[in-house]
Amino acid sequence: MPDVKRYFSLEQANVVMRAIRPLLAEILHIRQEILDRQPEFWPVIAKALGNGGNRAASEVADQFQRLDGLVHEINATGAILKDVNTGLVDFPAKRGDQEVYLCWQYGEDEILYWHSIDGGFAGRQLIS
Repeated sequence: MPDVKRYFSLEQANVVMRAIRPLLAEILHIRQEILDRQPEFWPVIAKALGNGGNRAASEVADQFQRLDGLVHEINATGAILKDVNTGLVDFPAKRGDQEVYLCWQYGEDEILYWHSIDGGFAGRQLIS
């Protein structure tokens, strides 16, 4: 059975956005923890590759696994996590006959922008 692409109305996208906001908050938190601990992890990971691992390497692997699970959970809603670094999420939608994305970035209270499929973040326009 072929996958059917889900298109969101603005109202539906805002409902899903509110549901995934805490997931994205956790993603951004994990991302920051990984970045903050990067100087500690890189030597450990390099060493672990040669000797079978250690606790710090296991911790970072667990964080990446949780991060991956959260990304899959968001994408399973039909929303598309575009940028883990900025918390950018697109929602496929229709504007007349044109396929577009409703665009939301973590920190925004609601979805206020859209852009063409090829337009990206730089092409965001206010929803009117």
